[in-house]
Amino acid sequence: MPNDDAKKPDELSGVSRREFLKISSISVAVPLVTGPPTVMAAGEEVPVYGPGKVPIELSINGKKSRLELEPRVTLLDALRDELDLTGAKRVCDRGECGACTVLIDNKTAYACSILAIEAQGRQITTVESLMQGGKLHPIQQAFVDHDASQCGFCTPGFVVSCKAFLDKYPHPSAEDIRRGLSGNLCRCGTYAGIREAVTQGARKGA
Repeated sequence: MPNDDAKKPDELSGVSRREFLKISSISVAVPLVTGPPTVMAAGEEVPVYGPGKVPIELSINGKKSRLELEPRVTLLDALRDELDLTGAKRVCDRGECGACTVLIDNKTAYACSILAIEAQGRQITTVESLMQGGKLHPIQQAFVDHDASQCGFCTPGFVVSCKAFLDKYPHPSAEDIRRGLSGNLCRCGTYAGIREAVTQGARKGA
């Protein structure tokens, strides 16, 4: 015979099935309302994103781009794989060679060493934006004039770095040029041509 004292699980908990469903739906919706979870770091609450894809917005060459990316994706991967902006090159992939150089808020940065999610809210400029109306930027033309590239992998990073350098130092000395471009490496050894290109760019107000 059935035990009359036995009670159903919802009776034991004091919560009906309908109430349980309501509570469950609210608990699922709460993270959507409250935003990402946080952790304490250096005495401050820091939001935690991922591990799955999250929505981000990047401002690149004056245009807004909305993407869904995992937080671990670098700016270089986002540019090349998601937005088809392949000017920045992956060479060392460890922030040493400068082939992936872009401008962030008008300052040079290695795109391989910055997470795409960290670049939100900042102005990103890539080598693709320098050519206007089918006309090369003066520093790009100077690279052509002085044969300042061979394999070409380092060239986009050098061009971006040279532009940023001349924006800051429009009348550089030879020593200024040598020091100013020390963050970029050319495995083909075209440094003489690159220095001549920068000198020409300075003369023409690049």
